[in-house]
Amino acid sequence: RHPYSVYDFTNNRTRAGPMSFLESYSGYLHADAYTGYDAMFVDVGRDVLEVACWSHARRKFFDAVDSNPREAHQVLEWIWQLSDIEDRAREWSVDTRRDLRARESNPILDKMEAYLAELAQTTLPKSCLRKAVTYARNQWEALRRYTEDGRLTADNNVSERTLRHQAIGRKNWLFLGSEAAGPRSAVLYTILAGAKRHRIEPWAYVRDLLLRLHADDLRLEELLPDRWAAAHPEAILTHRLEESRAKADRTRRRRDHRRIRS
Repeated sequence: RHPYSVYDFTNNRTRAGPMSFLESYSGYLHADAYTGYDAMFVDVGRDVLEVACWSHARRKFFDAVDSNPREAHQVLEWIWQLSDIEDRAREWSVDTRRDLRARESNPILDKMEAYLAELAQTTLPKSCLRKAVTYARNQWEALRRYTEDGRLTADNNVSERTLRHQAIGRKNWLFLGSEAAGPRSAVLYTILAGAKRHRIEPWAYVRDLLLRLHADDLRLEELLPDRWAAAHPEAILTHRLEESRAKADRTRRRRDHRRIRS
């Protein structure tokens, strides 16, 4: 996966923010269905391909379980099967992961696509199930795109988790103090997110950055979190890796339990 997390500050949620930040970018853009990104996908001068998030699609079918349990559970079962495939391929090579998706994920997606087309004709227009179906069908090409390239993931959860701490903090302190504080906060968030992503003890990383930024022979690339972590194994929080593995095991067990109940 990509080794860096980067924050950027804007004072609103209009499309101008991502359009400016990603001005010269081409390639895949993995995101939820936030409309601020839409202009990037339709701009003929850009080569940007949308990759949608299955976690967002799944939540909408969870919301439909109470009103349409049979239909919603059928779609959720297929989504869980896709998740199982991703779990198996998590540590595989890019090419091997892509081949597995072509062999096992695409047939599931084909069945789901046909079923969603059927539900679009038979469900009540204002029901939770119809809303879930409409969301998935509107995003369908982007939802399938992760199968094209083994570097891609089926969901955008890494970015969602990275933003969670900032979102919780925003509810507590409400304001940054001034617009000028926004970019500064983005820099600090970027530094700390890099430390967390690579399981680095945060203060050890920040302290070394502060000491070395004034050096005459400064080489900025050596301060990138992945390179810094490789050069400072003593600062790695090994228990975080163990916690991540334990959490992944719990997630798989919960998924198996849900499947048995359904």
